[in-house]
Amino acid sequence: MEGTNAPVIPRRGRWQAAGDAASRKLWFLEASRLSQAAQKRTGLRDFGEPGLEPALSILTKSLEEEADLHPLGRFLMWTHLGDLLATRLRLAAAWREQAQALQANRIERPVFITGMPRSGSTFLHELLAEDPENRAPRVWEVMFPVPAPRPESGGRDPRIRRAAACLWWFRRLAPRADEVFPMRACTPHECVAIQSYTLVSEEFLSTCRIPSYEKFLRSTNLLPAYAWQKRFLQHLQLHSPGRRWILKSPDHVHGLEALFEVFPDATIIQTHRNPLEVLESSSKLTEVLRDLYARPGNREEIGAREARIIAGGMERFIRFRDERPDLAGRFIDVKYSELVSDPLATVREVYRRIGTPLSQAASQRMSALISNRSRYHHRKQRPTLADLGVAAPAEARRFENYCSRFGVACGQAESG
Repeated sequence: MEGTNAPVIPRRGRWQAAGDAASRKLWFLEASRLSQAAQKRTGLRDFGEPGLEPALSILTKSLEEEADLHPLGRFLMWTHLGDLLATRLRLAAAWREQAQALQANRIERPVFITGMPRSGSTFLHELLAEDPENRAPRVWEVMFPVPAPRPESGGRDPRIRRAAACLWWFRRLAPRADEVFPMRACTPHECVAIQSYTLVSEEFLSTCRIPSYEKFLRSTNLLPAYAWQKRFLQHLQLHSPGRRWILKSPDHVHGLEALFEVFPDATIIQTHRNPLEVLESSSKLTEVLRDLYARPGNREEIGAREARIIAGGMERFIRFRDERPDLAGRFIDVKYSELVSDPLATVREVYRRIGTPLSQAASQRMSALISNRSRYHHRKQRPTLADLGVAAPAEARRFENYCSRFGVACGQAESG
């Protein structure tokens, strides 16, 4: 019979191929299509500076050819990129109208929390954001920044409810993500989300395996992304200047030179933790986020990549600090073990180093947050290094220089 020697495609394979083809037809990720759709949606044409290319084309091509997106992930990425581009158009229009006001709106002595991922930086960010004298970008402000928020609206801005609704749906789609990285409309947001509007951001690497885009990101000049972030912060504080910005992202390790060029009076808080514990936690987060967008990858590949990226980042930090002794006083080192054992003492030391008094009101608010954050006192079950295919002794050797330099334990992480 004709065709008897043809390979039999499993039913699951046929359905998967059909779903992929249909979703690609509906939500094809291509730079010009996405840009034109955003322009049509907003009625605006100018995306402002920095230009979208070549970042957008490299990103979309890498997503199409390398990420192995499943239909839901493709839809989510298509929606996300469309929203980013539409907001870029609206921001560019607003900034043209407010150019003089923005230029005069100075960003003074910001604090950037960075260092190892999963090393308490989120907890510290939330603590410092409790001080009324500090200012942190909130999730809703980053998601819906136009128009610039007004302090008199307080918690009544309708964009807060809109962001909360979006995050509610996100938690329905990805309940595991909320376990490892809970996010709410009014919690402080990361700098990578702000820089994602430039399409030059580590955010995309955390959600998809896109090696071509990663290669581009590692070789590109990050100065325009930081200059754009400064203008974004000036926009957010347009109606309430004067407070100190408290900002956070572990990925600033890749842009320290650009960060200090754009924010020359910045202070850096570098958080430290046993790197083997970091590897377990960071790999779990990457696995959860990637599963939201793409088909399950190789857990061993994720673990090996996380080890390489984190170790390389810490060596980069050491080189930068050694090469810039003039900035030694701008770095404050915070150990995860000390932060979780006595958060308020850690905060007091940070305030002492930056030369700012910690008010009674701020201390009380921070204490209330600490009492409610039980997740920093009870460890949740997560995969061990063995589960991730990572050899603990080999990785411990990779981090010997870092652990010796900053006095961090580098033994086998405890499971459970």
